[in-house]
Amino acid sequence: MTFDVEKYKTFYECDEHWELKKTFMESNIHNFPEDEVVCLAQVFTNIELLGCQYPPETMRLVAELSKNIASKYRDTRTGKLKRTFVTASDAAASRYVQKK
Repeated sequence: MTFDVEKYKTFYECDEHWELKKTFMESNIHNFPEDEVVCLAQVFTNIELLGCQYPPETMRLVAELSKNIASKYRDTRTGKLKRTFVTASDAAASRYVQKK
């Protein structure tokens, strides 16, 4: 049975994000069952694009599986605008301080 990566592209993914996820899946399909690779690819893109955090073991596994992929992607992002995420409590505290 062949692995049809394209069936996992969602309509809301931009091409750049899809290529990142697709590359991860294609690089790791021979190491894990299909459903696990799809899940790990989503975890990878959540970490890389959204700054999500997972349990340490998961973070280590995804870092190892994506080492070359992530570094190439980060190189393309050098000098570009980056999103910064803050917790709601930090944002509220910052707003409180600014009003004083």
